[in-house]
Amino acid sequence: MGDNAVEDLVEKGIIKVTKVKGSDDRLYFSTPFLRFWFAFVSPLFKGVRDGDYKEVQERWENKKNEFFQEAFVRLSHELLRKTLKEKQIMKISQYYDETNSFEIYGDTKEKKIIFGSVKYTNNKVKKSELTKLQAQAQKEEFDIDTFVIISKKGFSSELKSQKGEKLKLFTLKNFKSLVE
Repeated sequence: MGDNAVEDLVEKGIIKVTKVKGSDDRLYFSTPFLRFWFAFVSPLFKGVRDGDYKEVQERWENKKNEFFQEAFVRLSHELLRKTLKEKQIMKISQYYDETNSFEIYGDTKEKKIIFGSVKYTNNKVKKSELTKLQAQAQKEEFDIDTFVIISKKGFSSELKSQKGEKLKLFTLKNFKSLVE
C-alpha cells in the first residue's frame, strides 16, 4: 500500500525519488512550499489553526539552515547547468551512498563526471573540502572531469589558489546569472 502511495505522489510530481547506492532510496518534496508545509505547518496544524505560532517559530529557528541548504543545492544545480554549458551536462543531482552524501554529481555527454559540494554556511570553505571530495571520488573510482564547490561565504586563500580547469568555485555573486 505504501509503495502505491509513493508511486502516485511521484506520478503527480509531489515528491521525487533519488537512488541511493547501497541503501534505501531518498524521497523528497518537489517544491520548497511543500517541504515547508509538511515540515513546519502540517505537524503543528492545531496550534497554527488556533493562532499559536510559537512551536512553528521554534521549529523554524532550529531547522531553517537545513531548509535553506536544500534550496541552495537546487539553485546550485541550475547554476551549473547554465554556467557549464561547454561541459554538456546530461544530468545533475545529489550523490548518496550508505555513508556519504554530496550535493553535486553530474554526468556529461562525454561520459565525464562533475562532482562537488554546496555549503550554505557563514564560514569560508577550506581546502579540506576539496581533499574530502577527491578522497571520495578515488574511493568510488569516479573519472572526475571537474570538481565544483559552491559556497555562500566564499573560500580560503589556499583553496582559491587551486582554482582552475579541474576545480570550479562559485559564490553567491555567480547566482546573478540565474535572474538575468
